[in-house]
Amino acid sequence: MSMVEAFILGIIQGLTEFLPVSSSGHLEIAKALFGGHMLPQDSLTMTVVLHFATALSTLVVFRKDVMEIVCGLFRFKNNKEFVFTLKIIVSMIPAVIVGVFFEEQLESFFKDSVLLVGCMLLVTAALLFLADRAKKSEKEVSYLNALVIGLSQAIAMLPGISRSGATISTSVILGIDRERAARFSFLMVVPLILGKIAKDVIGGDLGVNSTQVGALGIGFIAAFISGVFACRCMIVLVKKSKLSYFALYCIVVGLMAIGFEYLR
Repeated sequence: MSMVEAFILGIIQGLTEFLPVSSSGHLEIAKALFGGHMLPQDSLTMTVVLHFATALSTLVVFRKDVMEIVCGLFRFKNNKEFVFTLKIIVSMIPAVIVGVFFEEQLESFFKDSVLLVGCMLLVTAALLFLADRAKKSEKEVSYLNALVIGLSQAIAMLPGISRSGATISTSVILGIDRERAARFSFLMVVPLILGKIAKDVIGGDLGVNSTQVGALGIGFIAAFISGVFACRCMIVLVKKSKLSYFALYCIVVGLMAIGFEYLR
């Protein structure tokens, strides 16, 4: 992989992890446009590095929230930080179940998946349109809400379904305050990303040779910086009900992906 390809993939991952347009879908489209010449292990290593960069950008943007949660958790009191942490754990359950028991089936969806990505981007667009038309509310996330949002996150493991789009849209449709919805959506994925990275590292699935280090570094930096930018922008956009613009974008890219697959 060249430095330019790594930089482009990093920018794509950083922006699309937080903007509701599906990071996995865009990465699959980009890899297809690059010719799909990456070895499976190289592709996995780059994907893990890019996801770690965006997880780190989330921690930077929400560093105050994270510190409050950690401090509250270790006080072992039934305070709002402890309750919020429990809700995060509840939201992780569906994705953990899918990741543990259906990993092979899930990975099969990422093989030559441009057509699936296109179709799922249209589903993402429909969710965003619905969320943009939902009434504004000051409601907080309940345990049941957390589980339902977690189900959306599990479904969003399919390439082309935006994780942030699905979880934020579900939250808003449930009547949750838009800023709280964005905050919960971004924080709930961090433990899952870090857990997946740890699993891949411990399992020995990753491999890095000397020729890859530069490209991985460029990709990491690009994903981290663009991730910080996109995360902050997305919070503002959700509060202003601007999700329909992303829905239109998903429709255009989805139709282009479907057309690309049929013409290829």
